[in-house]
Amino acid sequence: MAAAPFASWAAEMASVSKKSRYKIAVIDLMILKRQKLSALPLAGEIGADGLEVDMGGLGDRPTFDNKLADPAVRQQYIDKARELNLQICSLAMTGFYAQSFAKRDGVEKMVGDCIETMKQMNIKTAFLPLGIQGDLVKNPELRPAIVERLKMVGKMAEKAGVVIGIETALDAKGDVELLKEIGSKSIQIYFNFSNPLKEGRDLCEELRILGKNRICQIHCTDEDGVWLQNNTRLDMKKVKTTLDKMGWKGWLVIERSRDAAKPRDVKGNFGANTAFMKTVFQS
Repeated sequence: MAAAPFASWAAEMASVSKKSRYKIAVIDLMILKRQKLSALPLAGEIGADGLEVDMGGLGDRPTFDNKLADPAVRQQYIDKARELNLQICSLAMTGFYAQSFAKRDGVEKMVGDCIETMKQMNIKTAFLPLGIQGDLVKNPELRPAIVERLKMVGKMAEKAGVVIGIETALDAKGDVELLKEIGSKSIQIYFNFSNPLKEGRDLCEELRILGKNRICQIHCTDEDGVWLQNNTRLDMKKVKTTLDKMGWKGWLVIERSRDAAKPRDVKGNFGANTAFMKTVFQS
């Protein structure tokens, strides 16, 4: 199907999305607006219900380069989201894609700064990828350090009344065992469709193994190449049926699935994927 015009689609779906058990978001980093207020109106033009906001770069800094630490900037985001009838569904600590969560000094401050921003903005979910250096399949010796640190993060999150969603390289059974070891309801899985797909695992079976109470949020895309509607290895209607039967509800956050021929066409790629997701999950 072709993507609907963004403005008319957004208007048509606005009332539906309020009532829907599933809401669709995009990510400021992936729409090339990392920590920029203009990400919010762009998300609205794309037709999304909300936005995942990144905490900013990390590098060698003692913490994230987080503009939202400024009360004035935070208020601008809150006011603009309200004006546009959008929700900020989550914060993302993508700096840990390249950093070692197991070994990096200062992790407590970094995650603490994210949790403080969540509290100030009334955001209940944050994304924490364990990343390349925290790959527990390739580096199982890091498991004790990662578990210890996630137990600490779990206590911080519990105290603040928020959830930290982790993304790992493990399969669903491995994630269940990891969560049991951590032992905190405030540490859950931020599920990514592309992980089981690229490993040849059954996506819907992975969802069922995890169950609704272990999945806080979902990155609902595959690797780049084709739009979601043209992806032959991702049956989105079957995914919806699976999530319906599980009783799961929440945010489906579009990460990638960009057309390989037009990787930087933000409105084209994310508009088409958002329109398709709404057709499947909000019709």
